[in-house]
Amino acid sequence: MSQPATAGRRDQIATNLATVRERIATACADAGREPSDVQLVVVTKFFPASDVRVLADLGVTDVGENRHQEAEAKAAECADLGLRWHFIGGLQSNKAAAVAAYADVVESVDRLKLVAPLERGAERRERAVEVLLQVSLDPPGAQGRAGAEPGDLAALAAAVAESDNLRLRGLMAVAPLGADPAAAFARLAAIQRDFLADHPDATWLSAGMSGDLEHAIRAGATHVRVGSAVLGSRPQVK
Repeated sequence: MSQPATAGRRDQIATNLATVRERIATACADAGREPSDVQLVVVTKFFPASDVRVLADLGVTDVGENRHQEAEAKAAECADLGLRWHFIGGLQSNKAAAVAAYADVVESVDRLKLVAPLERGAERRERAVEVLLQVSLDPPGAQGRAGAEPGDLAALAAAVAESDNLRLRGLMAVAPLGADPAAAFARLAAIQRDFLADHPDATWLSAGMSGDLEHAIRAGATHVRVGSAVLGSRPQVK
């Protein structure tokens, strides 16, 4: 078990969290949206479970993790908090069933081979797992981040929708490094419009991080994934 957070650490997180919540509210006002339309997911990668407990005490309901081993241990240690755990990192097919055992939302489904093991893990858990399809916003042929090509979303969505224990909720994306986030998220909004024509209930759109959440909200994001703006610079990899 991790040691409880110090009073100074709690104050730091509380101040940062208030600032991020104000940024979300301002961006929503600029976009003619209600702040309640946007769910904050605080990314706790590399930060201790004691920080997660502070976040829960400050009203955070959703936390995100990138790495399976760390996420599994932290979710177990914080199981009493009733949080919604989002897995947002690159997902290996041989770890997918294990991730489904603790993650309430898997945001990084980007290929068909992940669907069957996620389904197995969710079935063993006897609880549905909510799924977002990660779509690539990188230019064609770019070497970079994960994500399905927009043209591959239909088959991927069909596979998730046919599963008994997975719930297709929408799309997730990351703005390409060095790109204009406003343009990237405008493209994502167009992809989402096409996607919703076939999956009208899959309305979640997870986009935007510490540096570009305002652009994402203007483009219609329903979830923003924020780490450093709330918790500070990440500790060195352990």
